[in-house]
Amino acid sequence: MEGIEIQTSRLILKPLGTRYITTVNEYALNPENTKYMCRLPNANSEETLRFLQNVETEWAKDEPTFFEFAVLYNDRHIGAVSVYFDQGVGELGWIINRKYWKNGFAYEAAEALVKCFRQHYGIQHFRAHCDTENTASYRIMEKLGMVRTGVYEGRRNRSASEDSMEYQYDLLESV
Repeated sequence: MEGIEIQTSRLILKPLGTRYITTVNEYALNPENTKYMCRLPNANSEETLRFLQNVETEWAKDEPTFFEFAVLYNDRHIGAVSVYFDQGVGELGWIINRKYWKNGFAYEAAEALVKCFRQHYGIQHFRAHCDTENTASYRIMEKLGMVRTGVYEGRRNRSASEDSMEYQYDLLESV
């Protein structure tokens, strides 16, 4: 599975791994960049390294349960996009270094991921979650054609001191 590479008009998605530790740390250790994330910000570079090693281990499997891709723009690593599998549903996620926000990169990467996994792996159902205050993220979901299917209490963003609300979106039709 190590050879998957996805290209768009502006981006290349390649397997995420330890070679990207410096650029992953740029966004994964930044509290502003990760404000709405449940598993970020990372506490330190060692935590980032453990995560990336786990990603590499998963990529090496014959049948991975998730795929994490580095998002490259002009040969520069600017973020990540992922799909995690749970009972035939592909859970989408993305993060872009805040230096590159408001350029449509997260949408472009997520759209390419959905198209690839639909066409080559037969995944027909995709889901995504976000904090209800994360307007940029749920706008990406809506642009992808996803429909809001739930609002839930009890979301705990890692850097938050209290719980927040969460939206769930689902996509059943092709992008």
